[in-house]
Amino acid sequence: MTAPSESRSYFRKGFGLKTEVQADLASDYDGRLVDYLRAHDYTIAAGDVTILLAHEFGFCYGVERAVEYAYQTRRKFPDKRIFLVGEIIHNPHVNAKLREMGIEILHSGPRGFAFGGVAPDDVVIMPAFGVTIADFEALRAIGCVLVDTTCGSVLNVWKRVESYAREGFTALIHGKYYHEETRATASQVRKYPDGQYLVVRHMDDARLVCGYIEGTVDGATILTHFKDSVSPGFDPARHLQRIGVANQTTMLARESLAIGDAVGEAIARARGPEARAQDFRSFDTICSATQERQDAVLDLLQQPLDVMVVIGGFNSSNTISLA
Repeated sequence: MTAPSESRSYFRKGFGLKTEVQADLASDYDGRLVDYLRAHDYTIAAGDVTILLAHEFGFCYGVERAVEYAYQTRRKFPDKRIFLVGEIIHNPHVNAKLREMGIEILHSGPRGFAFGGVAPDDVVIMPAFGVTIADFEALRAIGCVLVDTTCGSVLNVWKRVESYAREGFTALIHGKYYHEETRATASQVRKYPDGQYLVVRHMDDARLVCGYIEGTVDGATILTHFKDSVSPGFDPARHLQRIGVANQTTMLARESLAIGDAVGEAIARARGPEARAQDFRSFDTICSATQERQDAVLDLLQQPLDVMVVIGGFNSSNTISLA
């Protein structure tokens, strides 16, 4: 979904209230201990205990922007009902703060989000993960004010997936099919009549796809295994001929790259190097902040640690990848 231009009912670039909300943001999220560690080479010692802090950590730019934008929205519309489509990020502390500000979080059910309680006079914030095309269209139809905090890195993945669908490639997405970002990314294929996607969670899933390409796995196995993570009407015989790889921005970078290489090599083995060149696309769409934090953890592991503690949301893909 290419973001529409700003209007009186759609906002993506803020409300010019950055200065007004800075004190609240600092009070809610800054920490003196972290400031001390930054100023002392990310190290603090007390007796026999030494604590090391990764050189890259915390909110990325996209998350900082989304949270700040939510605070600006509350300041801009003090008397309106404000809803948030799911959690703005997977961090309990942040979402609790938004609730304290009177922002109501809408939760997804078996059939997705229900917007029956949203009225034209309300304000709805879309999270950093983005929303599906169907949810966006439903909200536009209501006529409420939309505040779009979708991360720019996520938008880049959407553009890649959209280009795959336009050129007749199935989007093979490395991600969690139930994750908000992956659902929103996969929905981008809907822009084209025969746009298709398949979501693989890990290398074992990718090996099944490779097996189908090379003739050792049948179509029924693919449809059964991926029944919850393929586009409607998915036909392996038609839709695994041309493949473009993308990924949820918070997945492990090395695994995303390995999955892309494995699928490309399977096509080359099955149909020759010319087929790989013509029928396969792969681009690294891991965001730079995710990569930097993963690299920082690997740097820490070069030292003789007794224990590593990863602090983050228990349901955060970023946190899980770092752990």
